[in-house]
Amino acid sequence: MLTARFHDSLDDIDATTWDGLIPDANPFVRHAFLDGLERTGCIRREWGWMPHHLTLHDGDRLVAVAPLYLKGNSHGEYVFDWGWAGAWERAGGDYYPKLLNAVPYSPVTGPRLLVGHDTHAHERRVALVTAMHDEARRLGLSSVHANFLTERDADAFGEPWLSRFDWQYHWHNRDYRDFDDFLAALRHKKRKNIRRERAQVATSNLECRVQHGNELTDDEWRQVHALYRHTFDSKGNQATLTSAFFRHLARTLGDAVVLALARRDGDIVAMALFVRGDDTLYGRYWGAREHVPSLHFELCYYRGIDYAITHALARFEPGAQGQHKLARGFVPVRTRSRHYLAHPAFREAVAASLFDEAAALDAWGRELKSHSPYSAAGRRA
Repeated sequence: MLTARFHDSLDDIDATTWDGLIPDANPFVRHAFLDGLERTGCIRREWGWMPHHLTLHDGDRLVAVAPLYLKGNSHGEYVFDWGWAGAWERAGGDYYPKLLNAVPYSPVTGPRLLVGHDTHAHERRVALVTAMHDEARRLGLSSVHANFLTERDADAFGEPWLSRFDWQYHWHNRDYRDFDDFLAALRHKKRKNIRRERAQVATSNLECRVQHGNELTDDEWRQVHALYRHTFDSKGNQATLTSAFFRHLARTLGDAVVLALARRDGDIVAMALFVRGDDTLYGRYWGAREHVPSLHFELCYYRGIDYAITHALARFEPGAQGQHKLARGFVPVRTRSRHYLAHPAFREAVAASLFDEAAALDAWGRELKSHSPYSAAGRRA
């Protein structure tokens, strides 16, 4: 008999045991990453995040976990349900708080049901899903959501969970020898455009290079965070990640944190921050205090591709949205989410809208794939 427990802090759960249940090297579900968000002020009740982490126990033994949050809004999720919330509340209900199985502020596909590798793995995934559903009923919540799921985790969500998908743009390494070898796989027009963009940066008198997080000084980290905050402030958005969290990443993840930095006279004027897993590079944050043509593409995309080739990584996931990535070597890949809505009639209405949404997204995906940036020979490589 498995027993479910819920925790209002990741600090309640042993880090070594938690990490031992992660099925791959995805860094975003590591205890250090999630606990760091809580410890350094990135997860706050006033911002709509309340930890409610789920653990499953077989007697005294912890056998499965899931990062779980009570959400007071839909900010920082990247799977948009504002329309559902509005409809629920116009009907007189309280959509918030809801329950969310996800990594805060991180639209990155990865494990969400952490069950280790033994023969009971699928059974425990299903038990985690059941525990979330039962907790929502116990608390009288409107809904439960699980975002950016792996295919293996998504299979654990059966009826009455609704399926939803969207597209991201990822780069795949076809054993390229170097950046020029990658360019050779592209159509001529795309290849020419990338060379033009890189030349714009090369003639800007900026020094661009890649460093790992444990190579930066405290002052350099202060500059990096200031650039991140400036970008959010300039768009009128809340910069939720603190300077302390950035330094926490450097301490705990070390060389798994990768930065592409542009300097002028020694000062960092633009940055792109990545996090690295065993076989994947993940683009996360960008900031700049100078406008230099094509600098965003150079730091956020081309330096990441070059790093992935140099370090023989299989994939580079640069972040959410951005059809412009297609012209720069990234191709559409599905992301998956699952949703439980407590009210049967509302669930039926949302299911109908998701059916129409899926048809439109399927058509959009076919259209995107028809505009592949790769030549016929490059696609076969």
